[in-house]
Amino acid sequence: MAGLCIMGVTLIYTMGKTVEETVVNDVLVICAMLFLLCTYLVFLALRTTSPSVATLLGRLTDALFAAALTGMVIAGFAMVYTVW
Repeated sequence: MAGLCIMGVTLIYTMGKTVEETVVNDVLVICAMLFLLCTYLVFLALRTTSPSVATLLGRLTDALFAAALTGMVIAGFAMVYTVW
């Protein structure tokens, strides 16, 4: 998912820069960072020995992943809107 966000940033960068496209770039970069953070949180949740910490990390990972995915979808719609 982070790779798709980076690909979107690269695609927008090659097309040129407008105000809308730089906002979409920022959103996609934030989404990529959130996806990478989710990867680390899942790793920590799998490695922890405390069930309560694992549950907390799992819920936090779910929330961050949903937020990143929502941001990516919104950025995708904004990208399509600026291209057309």
